[in-house]
Amino acid sequence: MDDGAVSPAAWASILALALVVALSAVRPRVHVGFLSIALAIVVGAVFLDLTAADVLTGFPLDLFLVLVGVTFFFAMAQVNGTLEKLTAHAVRRCRGNVLLLPVLVYMLALVITTIGPGNIAAVALLAPLAMPLAARVGMPAFGMTLLVVGAANSAAFSPFAPTGIVSHQLIADMAPQVPGLYEDYSPEALDWKIYANSVLAQGLVVIPGFLVFGGWAWLRRHRGERVDVEVLAPAPEPFDRRQWATVAAIAALVVLVVVPTLPGVAPHVPAWLDLMTGNVGTVAFLLAGLLMLADAADAHAAVAAVPWFVIMMIAGVTVLIGVMASSGGLDAITTAIATFSGPVTVTFWLGLVTGVISAYSSSSAVVMPTFLPLVPGLLDQIPGADPVAMITSINVGSHLVDASPLSTLGALCIACAVVTENKDRLFRHLLAWGLSMSVVGAIICLVLFGVLGL
Repeated sequence: MDDGAVSPAAWASILALALVVALSAVRPRVHVGFLSIALAIVVGAVFLDLTAADVLTGFPLDLFLVLVGVTFFFAMAQVNGTLEKLTAHAVRRCRGNVLLLPVLVYMLALVITTIGPGNIAAVALLAPLAMPLAARVGMPAFGMTLLVVGAANSAAFSPFAPTGIVSHQLIADMAPQVPGLYEDYSPEALDWKIYANSVLAQGLVVIPGFLVFGGWAWLRRHRGERVDVEVLAPAPEPFDRRQWATVAAIAALVVLVVVPTLPGVAPHVPAWLDLMTGNVGTVAFLLAGLLMLADAADAHAAVAAVPWFVIMMIAGVTVLIGVMASSGGLDAITTAIATFSGPVTVTFWLGLVTGVISAYSSSSAVVMPTFLPLVPGLLDQIPGADPVAMITSINVGSHLVDASPLSTLGALCIACAVVTENKDRLFRHLLAWGLSMSVVGAIICLVLFGVLGL
């Protein structure tokens, strides 16, 4: 490829990825993760003389195990009712003050996502509660959807959450090709920086969006109004032994992952403990094992609740991306983006392209595994570009559009809206919002991460 031509192998891998992205948008019953592995085997054999076994060495086993550990742990907390009771008790904290509900819902989605279940699980947990609450107090369903989805997505890059884990692993894989990436930030500090940037970017869009599209009028109309808290959120049964054990395990997960990374703590952590708690996935496996021994949850139900579909989508697309890297397909895409990008404007284009694609496909399973590996090549072709700004633009741009009804999160909120809600109208409004966010998100990425360098 010294003459700038794109090889047949590169074209084949690009077309395979394009097919995967297209089918993820129009054929949701097709599992694009397994399809990606199949296409990777074909491209590898026909164009690169790779055996199927060679292709499958690209399976991200470390990432797979971390995702399984974390999602299984929180599936146990979900099937035994712990997360549901925590949510109910939190909603009751508003004491019947209607105007506190938007703040409470937003913060609840943010906290639940941050501690580990992730954005999809948080929305699946909150939407059945939040959407009927909105109808009960006369809040626009569109506004409630923005709050729930926006807050959950803003916290999706928590190092404890599946999306944050995917981001961490993809960045770690590219780090050897990006000299100096970890000079200013440790891997953990970079994870939290991306998390903070995501919370800021989503908040700058979602909160004004809620206020403009009916929220401000609703707040003025219900100023000073109180309702019976038992009507809003009936008191749940007290926590039982299994649920208290689960609450303790969740607290232990946060402590065991965060505390060893604090300044001055690492030298005092026993070597045996450090070896067992190398990442959030290993901690989750250990705590899940203790919960099973304590009979704190139905392990069979928890295994069934693990989002295997999404996990295998991420793993399968990663295998195809590995073949794209070998074929030169990633280099070709990188060159195409670099031709119309500068050190600052690259953040706009990455936010725009990832937003448009993510509106029709999975942000964490398709878009992030495809675009994050482009960062090293873009750095080579765009002198002066900031790798952290590009990484953040890809992550944030791909998630700002996820209130779209074509995404899992938007669809969950529509499904949970009350029967009297005009769901066709809600669908149209969310679709318009999601598509517009590809442009708005690109501008946000340009200003925050390109111009301001956050």
